[in-house]
Amino acid sequence: MAGKIKIDAERCKGCGLCVPVCPQNVIAICEKSNSRGYFPAEAVNAGCTGCCLCATVCPEVAIEVYRDDNVVAVEPSRSQQNPSEPHTKARNGRYVK
Repeated sequence: MAGKIKIDAERCKGCGLCVPVCPQNVIAICEKSNSRGYFPAEAVNAGCTGCCLCATVCPEVAIEVYRDDNVVAVEPSRSQQNPSEPHTKARNGRYVK
């Protein structure tokens, strides 16, 4: 397994946007409701690649994506970045100014 997702069931409203975007089909809508009456998404995690598509589309920011230490991320070369503007890597793996 290259990745793992954690879904905050109390924050999730069960909109289901994350389900069809998952290329590995490791997300489903839970049969139990949370304390607010929503049926949240739940992760199976077997086969998760850590692609972050689910977290990107989640309007409630209820999904955290983790990747195994053995997976090496490819970072853009310094020539592709503007050297006068420093970039930092955000929690989701994207570069921000």
